[in-house]
Amino acid sequence: MKLYFSPGACSLSPHIVLCESGLPFEIEKVDLSTKRTAGDNDFREINPKGYVPALQLDSGLVLTEGPAIVQYVADLVPEKRLVPTAGSIERYQVMEMLNFISTEIHQSFSPLFRATTPNETKNAMRDRLTKRIAFVAQKIEKDGYATGAEFGVADAYLFTVLGWARHVKFDLSPWPAVVAYLEKIAARPAVLAAMKAEGLIKG
Repeated sequence: MKLYFSPGACSLSPHIVLCESGLPFEIEKVDLSTKRTAGDNDFREINPKGYVPALQLDSGLVLTEGPAIVQYVADLVPEKRLVPTAGSIERYQVMEMLNFISTEIHQSFSPLFRATTPNETKNAMRDRLTKRIAFVAQKIEKDGYATGAEFGVADAYLFTVLGWARHVKFDLSPWPAVVAYLEKIAARPAVLAAMKAEGLIKG
């Protein structure tokens, strides 16, 4: 398998899950501004959507969209317990959380990175993030992780998007449980490995 990524982007989430899985895989960096891969290929020929992540399977098929990729990888190693069994209510709860992170947190952060976003829109997104992160903080305080008492695929995604807060000067200190959670996830060997591979932290 090969994961196409951009450092620190949402592709960090499946990168973490791949490291947690213990499965063999390769990575290739994508320049999202030029749509060229590190191997100087047109990324749009790999993923016509033009954005990361994209996971090229050994069969040659390409799977896109982070929430789908992390579930696929986790299902390859059920013994790792990164995701509940397909068809169980717990699995649907993980899917629920992945969708919540994608639509309510990920998409709220995105406009804050763009210089062209009007201040009014940025303020609205910050207000929205405040409400959504308050909800997440309650879950973490209660369960310890995003979807229960153990690390799972939703944690890889939540860690990734909440990590963007410092880049857009969104203060997480009002939620000590979230700050402690991020420190706990950051200390996992697989997370450290993924972040080092992407150049986000020094080796």
